[in-house]
Amino acid sequence: MKRTMHAATQKHDVSPMPDTPAILEMRGISQIFPGVKALDNVSIALHPGTVTALIGENGAGKSTLVKILTGIYRPNEGEILVDGRTVTFASAQAAIDAGVTAIHQETVLFDELTVAENIFLGHAPRTRFRTIDWQVMNSRSKTLLTALESNIDPTIRLKDLSIAQRHLVAIARALSIEARIVIMDEPTAALSRKEIDDLFRIIKGLKEQGKAILFISHKFDELYEIADDFVVFRDGRAIGQGRLKETPQDEIVRMMVGRDVENAFPKIDVAIGAPVLAVEKYSHRTEFRDISLTLRKGEILGIYGLIGAGRSELAQSLFGITRPLSGRLTLEGRDISINSPHDAIRAGIVYVPEERGRHGLALPMPIYQNMTLPSLARTSRKGFLQAAQEFALARKYAERLDLRAAALSVPVGTLSGGNQQKVVIGKWLATMPKVIILDEPTKGIDIGSKAAVHGFISELAAEGLSIIMISSELPEIIGMSDRVLVMKEGLSAGLFERDQLSPEALVRAATGNA
Repeated sequence: MKRTMHAATQKHDVSPMPDTPAILEMRGISQIFPGVKALDNVSIALHPGTVTALIGENGAGKSTLVKILTGIYRPNEGEILVDGRTVTFASAQAAIDAGVTAIHQETVLFDELTVAENIFLGHAPRTRFRTIDWQVMNSRSKTLLTALESNIDPTIRLKDLSIAQRHLVAIARALSIEARIVIMDEPTAALSRKEIDDLFRIIKGLKEQGKAILFISHKFDELYEIADDFVVFRDGRAIGQGRLKETPQDEIVRMMVGRDVENAFPKIDVAIGAPVLAVEKYSHRTEFRDISLTLRKGEILGIYGLIGAGRSELAQSLFGITRPLSGRLTLEGRDISINSPHDAIRAGIVYVPEERGRHGLALPMPIYQNMTLPSLARTSRKGFLQAAQEFALARKYAERLDLRAAALSVPVGTLSGGNQQKVVIGKWLATMPKVIILDEPTKGIDIGSKAAVHGFISELAAEGLSIIMISSELPEIIGMSDRVLVMKEGLSAGLFERDQLSPEALVRAATGNA
């Protein structure tokens, strides 16, 4: 059976694909929502022992395809075949019964349950009296985890595990239901390099067992390291396919965005003004100590460091989420005290968090209400919200940010990652701040949307907004920053001017080898 790909636009068959039987095929799949055709006549095949990379910008249709494969959506057109037989995934359980499981960026597990309970949720082993056989369940969980070279105790609660360990539990769950098709959706977004290496070792083991793996990531270095084949989506259509290692990255980028992305970091040269925010000997009881920095008008000050360096913790303290132990804050020459986010917002300091879905948005609420949450005083009268004013304020910033959505009344959780980030940024811009802190502003965003976000950040700086940008991506931190503060283990490890910025210099400072 030949691997095929149909697209309604120009198709790029980069290289021939091997003629091996597919475990799962999707043929002519279309998914239509009110006003939006999320998938348009898409076909894709997943083969045993093969990692297939699903590549595309946010909003290209990747998440919709995953939801169809996992039984959350039923397609309007097309068919799904498992082992050559047509199947219908009428529910999530039907997909699981067919051997399909998904491991998401934010693992869909339950914090208050034990590891074993999470692994066998919905299919726990039973005694002859039909009660849960706890001993067998814990034993089987231990066996599965040992096979993944993990010594996690199956009886501890999930909330006590790290993000990497939670991914292992999710993989163990997939193995417990004998899944044949494993979908991994941005699984490395919050992992360290060592944890990524461990995950890739596990993926290679799954390949050897004959599993078909659909791997979704925006990180090209990871895709080229772990994937065999690729499929590119754009605007809900399958644009191209091929063998990944035989296809140059530039060619894949052109398929993704329909153009060359020549300037990923469109930084505007800005005349840096007077100091706006001064931080002197700022310390937290456990997270950072003696941090001093000065942020000037129109400046993008980057903060770089390895995981655990204290970057996000510093940002959260400046926004009043946590209180400092000691130190001094000066805004436009006046001493200020920030003991809560309310204090920070009133002073003109706002914070876009790293985990936008968990900490930056109310996902079930509509876009316009998310946009206006911090500005209710401007959109209400005598204690009553004025819907027309809410829509007008939300529309202003939606247009400014080129937000892509069917309507401002749709839930923000239905948007792509890049558009969700625009909503978070827009809601804070509506407060007319003096300082905006961006924590990993392009995390989980595709290459085309990254360039758009970078361009907008530069425009904000050109308009005089002072920006602190925390990033783990060296190209981003170097390409966008006027200066960079490097942190290591809660301490300042160096301040670099723009003409001093290089990957080697920043990494040496971050690792203590300067």
